[in-house]
Amino acid sequence: MSWGMNVSIRPATIQDIEPVDGLLSVSYPKLLKSDYAPSTMVTALPLISRAQPALVTCGTYFVLEESGAMHAAGGWTRGAPKGSTYVPLRGHVRHVVTDHRQTRRGFGRALIEHICHSARTTGIETLEVLSTLTAVPFYRAMGFSGAEKVHVPIGPANLPFQSVRMVRDL
Repeated sequence: MSWGMNVSIRPATIQDIEPVDGLLSVSYPKLLKSDYAPSTMVTALPLISRAQPALVTCGTYFVLEESGAMHAAGGWTRGAPKGSTYVPLRGHVRHVVTDHRQTRRGFGRALIEHICHSARTTGIETLEVLSTLTAVPFYRAMGFSGAEKVHVPIGPANLPFQSVRMVRDL
């Protein structure tokens, strides 16, 4: 998908692992700081702000670029992430990030709409997201509903990370 002259969304490739990793590691600390305690940030950030190579290269993970600069990334999978239960015809929004210096420019909105379109074309009827506390208003504005608070187990020790389960019918 492409619009405008300089903004495009494309499937991520193996070459995108490092740039996605950089985007996550720079932006998540800035974006999440006001909604999570410092103790949570210290333990969670090293675990959640790393690109997952299998996810980035799965074919349904996308990068949004403007004039060659990556400003957002995220995708969806059929398989449920930790903290979710498998439900047929339900996809899962995964590891979405927008460059903290580029928020409020429509990049996140464009990426989520692309993710929804991609999932819908494969027969997915509903998308679920385990949103950070920070992103709940964004997902609500994108048509997701629900506000079930959950603790997502992260890392080898399954540390609980407070999230909100939301869904959107496609």
